[in-house]
Amino acid sequence: MENLEKNILDYETVALDIEKHALVIIDQTQLPGRIEMLSLTDLKDIWEAIRLLKVRGAPAIGVAAAIGIYLAAEQIGTDDPQVFYEEFRKAKNYLAGSRPTAVNLFWALDRMEQVVRTHLTEGTAEIRRLLQREAIRIHDEDIEVCRRIGEHALTLVKPGDGLLTHCNAGQLATVKYGTATAPMYLGQERGYDFHIFVDETRPLLQGARLTASELHAAGMDVTLICDNMSASVMKKGLVQAVFVGCDRVAANGDTANKIGTSVVACVAKQYNVPLYVCAPTSTIDMTLGTGDEIPIEERAPEEITEMWYETRMAPESVKVYNPCFDVTAHSLIAAIITENGIARPPYKEAFRKLLPKPLPSAYNENINV
Repeated sequence: MENLEKNILDYETVALDIEKHALVIIDQTQLPGRIEMLSLTDLKDIWEAIRLLKVRGAPAIGVAAAIGIYLAAEQIGTDDPQVFYEEFRKAKNYLAGSRPTAVNLFWALDRMEQVVRTHLTEGTAEIRRLLQREAIRIHDEDIEVCRRIGEHALTLVKPGDGLLTHCNAGQLATVKYGTATAPMYLGQERGYDFHIFVDETRPLLQGARLTASELHAAGMDVTLICDNMSASVMKKGLVQAVFVGCDRVAANGDTANKIGTSVVACVAKQYNVPLYVCAPTSTIDMTLGTGDEIPIEERAPEEITEMWYETRMAPESVKVYNPCFDVTAHSLIAAIITENGIARPPYKEAFRKLLPKPLPSAYNENINV
């Protein structure tokens, strides 16, 4: 454990420690007060880290899942390929049950399973070696994907613009750069001097605790605002573009992101501010026709009634509704920015041009685990 005298950006959000056979993450539930690195080797602990948001953000969850399933494969005690595959599938299904909304979780696990399926005749030692290589590849690819999203996003803004973002789609949600923050990091490197407004993002305060922390640590001009202040800054003309991330994109361009994103989108529409969704192609789920089909995770009432307060701030008997995400309609989105280019309506046709060849496994099989 270390304090924040050391820059948060000096640490990798999620990584594989090959020597210790461990998934290494920043425990994001401890930020911004302290930096605590966790070294996880047990599948149950990795499941819990994903479930309890110790590692979070769709791309980071995908990388953590890839590393986690590789580590689980290392612990499968058999040299029989078929038995190995059966045990691998059990571990995969277990990890897939940790979070229901972020499609990167299932995408990464499907990709790792494909390695096993296509190399079953080569022996378990070779499969384990290839799984390690694939997990590292998924980790490294995430950096390049985010950088390319940032390059495309920069073409949509100009130096000195005011930008607004909601929740954390930053470096802490990926390996590097982030998705929605990628243009901010690249702009910082190139002297764009953006003025960035960060919604606090209730109830988990990931904008305040995470995005504000990392962008401030990077030396950017950052202003933290409450969620209900977005209309005020847009009406004053302080925001020229909104960049947000997402956990899943439906075929029609509807997107699921942290709760409150759809409110920001409505406000942006009212004040003619373009809202751009930064989405790696791995988050696009063509098996879902619209956002109505995206499963929305509901979390514990205590996140609203007790978390962050010294004493409970709501009546004991009050009912609480706590969805973790909401769906932003495609009609409110100016464009969806992927690593392969910028998609504009009609989104279904645009995605077909941008998407890589799909894996031969349906996401919905895993969602219901």
